[in-house]
Amino acid sequence: MPSVCFYFQVHQPYRIRKYTFFDIGKENAYFDGDGENNLNNRFIMQKVAKKCYIPTNKLLFKLLKNHPEFRFTFSFSGIVLEQMERYAPEALESFRDLISTGRVEVLGETYYHSLAFMYSKKEFREQVEMNREKIKKLFSVEPRVFRCTELAYSNEIAKEAEEMGFKAILGEGADRVLGWRSPNFVYKPVNSNIKLFLKNYRLSDDIAFRFSEKKWKEHPLTAEKFGKWVSDVNGNGEVVNLFMDYETFGEHQWEETGIFRFLERLPEEVLRHPDNDFATLSEGSERYDARDVVDVPHVTSWADMERDLSAWVGNDMQQDALCKLYEIEEDVLATKDEEMIDQWRRFQTSDQVYYMSTKGMGDGTVHGYFSPYGSPYDAFICFFNALSDFKLRVSEKKNIKK
Repeated sequence: MPSVCFYFQVHQPYRIRKYTFFDIGKENAYFDGDGENNLNNRFIMQKVAKKCYIPTNKLLFKLLKNHPEFRFTFSFSGIVLEQMERYAPEALESFRDLISTGRVEVLGETYYHSLAFMYSKKEFREQVEMNREKIKKLFSVEPRVFRCTELAYSNEIAKEAEEMGFKAILGEGADRVLGWRSPNFVYKPVNSNIKLFLKNYRLSDDIAFRFSEKKWKEHPLTAEKFGKWVSDVNGNGEVVNLFMDYETFGEHQWEETGIFRFLERLPEEVLRHPDNDFATLSEGSERYDARDVVDVPHVTSWADMERDLSAWVGNDMQQDALCKLYEIEEDVLATKDEEMIDQWRRFQTSDQVYYMSTKGMGDGTVHGYFSPYGSPYDAFICFFNALSDFKLRVSEKKNIKK
């Protein structure tokens, strides 16, 4: 009896504006792209809310009403919730309506959608706690399951999550991790007792990436066909973990592709097979025992063919940007200036270095699609110029305090 565990990632960064060398020492509004639609955070949030969040939430609310067995899970970065509060309150209210049904779970993650777990455990834990408090404040629920930024996972991250009180954690069902095993079971790490759910990347990517690909041999993908694929897991699995960006619906896959019609029919087609049902990640954790131990000493993620962190740390620009950013941690925190600390943490958002990726082939096309900059080098220049000015301000603050 496979339980479908739908998890949707909801995130939008604060994009760094076109910050030039000549702005250094003069301008500290790093994340305000006035008039530049591809860098204007207000414009992008309102566009995504209109195309994705509001219509998809409305559809999901209808599906919850029509199918009592239907349930799913969200994960929100703190900064996407901030932007909804400021720019798209109607979208935030529609998320509240869904979560108030009691059949929609909210996961924990880092507030700033950062890679802090690689550079500063103290900062990592602080951001996870910030996100936990934001979720409690807005939705009156407390996360019990953890999802690290970009679905990053390793033995060490699992141990950290367990020590922070989480009962389960998500990861990528990469072939090199699973070997001969299936992603359709619950596992546990080698060094802790936390439950581990691994993404079924083939079925997830059929929806998130291949749905509108006309050259794909399974195009067009129908809910009836997908429901049968889920049912085929019966006897060889207990969970079908479908993890994807929420912007899949309406933003990455436009309404014209039929993605909303597909989603509207999907619960019915999954439940048409009597052995299938739906579960939140917490429900799956309570319902199923861990079938085996999985050893993941090196960090995996859900990005690109490699399914590692190379999308964020794969070249010298990215590594230099992150090293320069985290080496000023103590000085920034010592200022006790809330605005400056918030700006420093916005620089940490993983999207900032993702835009600097120089990968080629298919992965490069995906990176280019999501980037608001003309090239990876433009992204690096804007980041480095803005960070240079920020470091000057931190240094000035430090000298004044002395």
